[in-house]
Amino acid sequence: MTLAVNGGTPVRTAPWPSWPPPLNEAQRELVTAVLESGRWGATQGGSACADLTAAFARRSGVPYGIAVGNATLGLFAALRGLGVGPGDEVIVPAYTFVATATAVLLAGATPVIADVDPVDLHLSASATEAAVTPRTAAIIPVHLAGSPADMDALNAVAARHGLAVVEDAAQAHGATYRGRPIGGLGDAGVYSFQSSKAMTAGEGGLIVCRDQAVHAAIWSVCNLGRTLDGAWYGHPSVGWNLRLTEIQAALLLPWLDRLDEEIDHRNAFAAAVERELASIPMPASHDGTALPRSPGTVAPATVGTTMAPVTLVPQPPGTTRDSRHLLMLRLHVPFDRSFLLTAMEAEGVPLDGGYPPLGTMPALTEADARAEPCPAAEAASREVLWVRQPMLMDSPAGAAHIAEALAKVLAA
Repeated sequence: MTLAVNGGTPVRTAPWPSWPPPLNEAQRELVTAVLESGRWGATQGGSACADLTAAFARRSGVPYGIAVGNATLGLFAALRGLGVGPGDEVIVPAYTFVATATAVLLAGATPVIADVDPVDLHLSASATEAAVTPRTAAIIPVHLAGSPADMDALNAVAARHGLAVVEDAAQAHGATYRGRPIGGLGDAGVYSFQSSKAMTAGEGGLIVCRDQAVHAAIWSVCNLGRTLDGAWYGHPSVGWNLRLTEIQAALLLPWLDRLDEEIDHRNAFAAAVERELASIPMPASHDGTALPRSPGTVAPATVGTTMAPVTLVPQPPGTTRDSRHLLMLRLHVPFDRSFLLTAMEAEGVPLDGGYPPLGTMPALTEADARAEPCPAAEAASREVLWVRQPMLMDSPAGAAHIAEALAKVLAA
């Protein structure tokens, strides 16, 4: 069969669902009410921000929430509120978005980049343990792609060394770990409402936490150094204006009523993709050997007794609800990455190349971030591709298009 990129017929010609979805009536009504009230800022007496933070805190199983301008600022504020600053080190995973590390720099601390688990690609507890030094003050596990990190193992490392834990939950709205909601499993959790996320107001973020004193400290960071019960023009400490607007909160609050339904939809699509991937034949040109692998990285996957050319990246231990922000695919046969991405887009099935290893980014190396050896993250940057959220919102029948296009391109 001729590849579409070479003039053939694409596997898929219909558009994938758009993101964000169209506004629903509840969003229209609440946004209109806020606009007409004239109380657009979080300090003008409106209730949308307060209602949103209270609802998110409840969903996270904790009593406190603070709405902020974006999740990068949320991670920064959480770290500062927990006492992290200059001279401290914060351990972050090597396979994540750069903001996980730049938020540490913003707080004045040093990011320490530790490797991820070779199978599920979340921050490795053993790599975290090995990266701890007398300067280590905190860990930032990332709930990657909507899957919860293995928080029991990471919290145990933190407890042994007296470290704070800030969950980067930017991609995992609604996920649960061993039956408990993420976000409330560490000292603070931070969600994102950026335009690609499972709930979006274009930009925005939200911090949740369980401890009253931690909440007060983070709230002060986000509110120009004020105290919760202090004078408006009293600023006993340094802080910043990091607040979300009432208009953004009005877009987000009604979304909570449909979030679980959308998570169910994405999980159904993911299950369909997994079934379809099992039908992809091994490319005829492949000699049956696995990709060369660094020590400690993931072994080839098999379906029955046959090596599968493409599989889903497995969920971490303890996952009881995956919010499926992304679907990560791992290729177990040699391929030309640039050609595959171009060809898949030509077939109407665009995939994302995913993250480069965090320790290779000049912005971090020039800022003196410390990178531990990260063979698992390096392997992921070569072998893992993403199906993005808009595609996951298609009907499960669309999963066949992903498998058909992959089979076609890998056989080229």
